[in-house]
Amino acid sequence: MRSGLFGTGEHEIDWQHAARPFDPEWRLYGRSTSDDKASIVAFLSAFDALKAAGRRPSVNIRVVWEGEEEAGSPHLAAILKAHRELFPPGLWLIGDGPVHQSRKPWIDFGARGTTSVEATIYGPVRALHDGHYGNWVPNPAAMAATLIAELRDDEGRILIPGFDAQVRPLTEPERAALAALPPVEDGLRREFAIGRSEGEEGLAASLMRPALNVRGLRAGQVGAAAANAIPTEAAISIDFRLVPDQTPEVVRARLEEYLASLGWTVVTAEPDRALRLAHPRIIRLVWETGYPALRSDMSTPAARAVIATASSAARQPVAVLPMMGGSVPIYLFKDIVGANVIGLPIANHDNNQHAANENVRLQNLWDGIAVYAAMMAELHW
Repeated sequence: MRSGLFGTGEHEIDWQHAARPFDPEWRLYGRSTSDDKASIVAFLSAFDALKAAGRRPSVNIRVVWEGEEEAGSPHLAAILKAHRELFPPGLWLIGDGPVHQSRKPWIDFGARGTTSVEATIYGPVRALHDGHYGNWVPNPAAMAATLIAELRDDEGRILIPGFDAQVRPLTEPERAALAALPPVEDGLRREFAIGRSEGEEGLAASLMRPALNVRGLRAGQVGAAAANAIPTEAAISIDFRLVPDQTPEVVRARLEEYLASLGWTVVTAEPDRALRLAHPRIIRLVWETGYPALRSDMSTPAARAVIATASSAARQPVAVLPMMGGSVPIYLFKDIVGANVIGLPIANHDNNQHAANENVRLQNLWDGIAVYAAMMAELHW
């Protein structure tokens, strides 16, 4: 337990001997404290509190724990299909993700899909002195940089032809929900120490469209390890965030068609000498399977009931997001089970999810307990 966000002058708390009540700004640190231990603990604590108070649930409750989400949930579809009798359609509430950057509680109605690819670009079979061979032997690091600029522009717009042809437009209620969100962009630029952001549409609206993220780039060496040599290859790691109604299969086809149009020969295995000699630009692609996005209907009776109940528990109108920016394979609950899927995240936005010093703010945990208790005891539609 620490008194605040790590690196901001905070200090460790001996919470077991600290005076009550605890400061709501204190934070618990540890792997997966927010993603997703916080929502699990909040649900269990809410259930225990209702039981201790003698409050009966207003709805039938079933709990599904699934521990392979970060690995793409490879067994979830088969389990849902094999045990349909255990999974009635109804309303499924998902506790993944953070709340709004303004700290305002929120509800989301889906998640983006994802797919990713590891790309390797090939140069000479051995590293070559760049004084003797530079300007003549193609440099795979430079080729990788050029290719990235041909895939996305400086504002994050994807340049692959036809990439967004399947994208389902937002509805009027979804656009209205985005417009109603409190602005957070100026504060986030200060928090992240960035002089600009990509595009002019705002953070929440940018999450409603597909994204191409260069999550890693490697070629040669830098700094003290740098050598005056042309490297043999360059590696690019890319993940795509998909929106309804895109599919990983079509995204893969669009990218490979575009690469071919740019003069690249796409391979799936290490090229041999004959292949290298026969083609001027060779790129090896290794794809992960991925999954599509989900955006649930915000106008159903269940959706309206969840918004009303969450707002009552929070004692203020909650923020509503048509779809969170992260990816979770919750489309399976709709496609296989026929469920109405709604996200009810509780973690703080600055939780360092998937990074060092992951944390959950105590007030977020307490708010989560309250809202999950309300969903179990006060939800009606």
